[in-house]
Amino acid sequence: MPHATTPAEPAPPLADRQLSGGAVSWDEARRRAHAAAAPAPGRHVPLHAAPGHTLAEDLLARGPLPSFDTAAMDGFAVAGRGPWVLRGSARAGAPWPGRLGPGHCVGISTGAPVPPGASAVLPLEAASVTAGRVSGPGLADGRHIRRTGEDAAAGDRLAPAGTRVGPALVGLAATGGHDTLLVRPRPRVTVLVTGDELDRTGVPAAGRVRDALGPLLPALVAELGAETASPVYVRDRPGELARKIGNSSGTGTTGAADTAGAARPTEAAGITVVTGSTSVGPTDQLRRLLADGGARMVVDTVACRPGHPMLLAELSPARWVVGLPGNPYAALVAARTLLGPLVAGLSGRRPGPLVPVPVHGRVKPAPGRTRLVPVAWDGDGCRIVGGHRAAFLRGAACGDALAALGPDWTDGAPAPVLLPGT
Repeated sequence: MPHATTPAEPAPPLADRQLSGGAVSWDEARRRAHAAAAPAPGRHVPLHAAPGHTLAEDLLARGPLPSFDTAAMDGFAVAGRGPWVLRGSARAGAPWPGRLGPGHCVGISTGAPVPPGASAVLPLEAASVTAGRVSGPGLADGRHIRRTGEDAAAGDRLAPAGTRVGPALVGLAATGGHDTLLVRPRPRVTVLVTGDELDRTGVPAAGRVRDALGPLLPALVAELGAETASPVYVRDRPGELARKIGNSSGTGTTGAADTAGAARPTEAAGITVVTGSTSVGPTDQLRRLLADGGARMVVDTVACRPGHPMLLAELSPARWVVGLPGNPYAALVAARTLLGPLVAGLSGRRPGPLVPVPVHGRVKPAPGRTRLVPVAWDGDGCRIVGGHRAAFLRGAACGDALAALGPDWTDGAPAPVLLPGT
């Protein structure tokens, strides 16, 4: 039983202390997972290979953006007050040579260089052209012109280190004059699926269970920003899980294919994810194996539901084991709790934001624990999606995010929402 506290010795916040039974709070588990790993060194990759990685350094503009005065509209670059004498045309990639004097103009296309002397761009729809003369309303100086360096000066930071690279950032880097980016390599994840009761195809036979985690986890690993190959299936046999974990850590080689199907050889990996084998049953070996191997336990059970028996351990520098429960929804919750922040830490990213929004619906209270439920966006808040028992994925499949409901949450109260990819 926890010791009582006095007013002079207040208890630390729930998120910052170990809970009864060795479990840590859900918030603390995520914090520990993120803080456990140092980012990997950066490497240069071409732009086409950068998406999904994380910037290892600030992205800087190599020159002013835009690099010249640019027309923001199709129309006429004009000098002074109108009407204007039409002198020629300027097109993207084909600037008009010369300088405009007062009362003169040239036709211009969006993106074309604005000739020296021009004071504004008169939009095509506001102009009338008669006998080589252009008429239209007066315009303020600089109207519809993007000036040199207006978006960024040379050397300006376009994106900070720690930004995950997506399509827009690749385009921004190209605009800024870059052909390569210095990025953190994506962590490598090996997925070990345990359980003699699993069928991998079709409807499972009596007493058997269809494997959901083998198909689910590679997609989730990619969403979180890491890399993986096909999962490796592990029989509930003494010593086999130990061998597979050793192989995935680069300390051995895998054996031949097992009788349940061909096991792919594992590669040296930063993270080994083990499904099942995290509880206290006779076939649950993971904790004993980690203890026997001298692993450092970072998180050993979490005060949440589902997914309570999850764990995170450090085998050696840059070698990690994440233990997930065998039930599919519980495993999904555990992966989002520990694997997501660990991948972010290895990648040099901050953990994904927890956005507080009103959550509507009813769930059974979980005293002393955080309950993770799937939610769907509904106006300014979200509503709980049914079908989220530990072994059932319907709610997670149909929802938009996960909400972390504290022990005191009530219908309609705000709760942190964990977005996909975090």
